[in-house]
Amino acid sequence: MSPESVTYVLTVLRIVLAVVFVVAGISHFVPAVQRTMSAMIPPRLRVRGLLAPRNLVIFTGLCEIAGGIGLLLESTRVTSGVALAVFLVAVFPANAYAARHKDRFGAVAMPLVPRLLGQLVLIGLVLVAGLAG
Repeated sequence: MSPESVTYVLTVLRIVLAVVFVVAGISHFVPAVQRTMSAMIPPRLRVRGLLAPRNLVIFTGLCEIAGGIGLLLESTRVTSGVALAVFLVAVFPANAYAARHKDRFGAVAMPLVPRLLGQLVLIGLVLVAGLAG
């Protein structure tokens, strides 16, 4: 593949990931989504105060928005790619909890193995988008 083609593919990847993360981040501010995401936080990780579930949902939404935008800016691309990879690892316990409680979370509760595989692919993509060329 030519260098120009690689640059084009990376640019498209960064734009697609940015849109995905920004839209997902914005969704964290929709009340119904906030309630569902707050409930997805495993009981052993739920606390009161600054780290209360609702606050974590808001914080993770802001992280997704910042990370998505950061992938588009050359000066923050590497940091954003690495931060989004760490973010995806950090939120996985909530996804695993939801997967174990499909009766409670319905369609949000993607089965654990496909969710894990999807999360690993997404981690790889954000690292490529952040670290490549």
